[in-house]
Amino acid sequence: MKLKSSILMLVAALSVAACTNPDRFGSDGVGAGGDPLAGADTGIVPGSASDPASPAYFQQAVGDRVLFAVDQSTLTPEGRSTLDGQAAWLLANADYTAVIEGHADEQGTREYNLALGARRADAARAYLQSQGVPGGRLQVVSYGKERPIEVCSEEACYAKNRRAVTVLAGGLTS
Repeated sequence: MKLKSSILMLVAALSVAACTNPDRFGSDGVGAGGDPLAGADTGIVPGSASDPASPAYFQQAVGDRVLFAVDQSTLTPEGRSTLDGQAAWLLANADYTAVIEGHADEQGTREYNLALGARRADAARAYLQSQGVPGGRLQVVSYGKERPIEVCSEEACYAKNRRAVTVLAGGLTS
């Protein structure tokens, strides 16, 4: 019992001593591993929505989806603006590839909506490519009406389901 208490006290003392050196990461203010963003002064948590190189930032700050009008696959000005941000992010973060998912609302047949979803995803991909994103980093898939984010028979729900969503995958490029 006395040995356990001694070991516990030693571990506690070492833990406190390790935290008392304000210059433990070097005098240049660089965080662990030489990464200036890992320092406590930046307020950026790697991988979080505050990290401009993270998928969470892409989804929340840049925007991962564009919406379409009924039976349309033509990009709106708002959609082009979102895709401009996506293209800039993808060009700045070359380690990521993207799958662009095409979706439709529940109106119409399954076959029609699969084709419409494919046209929407293709429109988003073509726009990203026109902004300089290499086509090899972009794939498309259509889910038609099979993956709604809102389920109801009202226009407000339909409007949210008519979309193209850019889903990121990291570390797949060489």
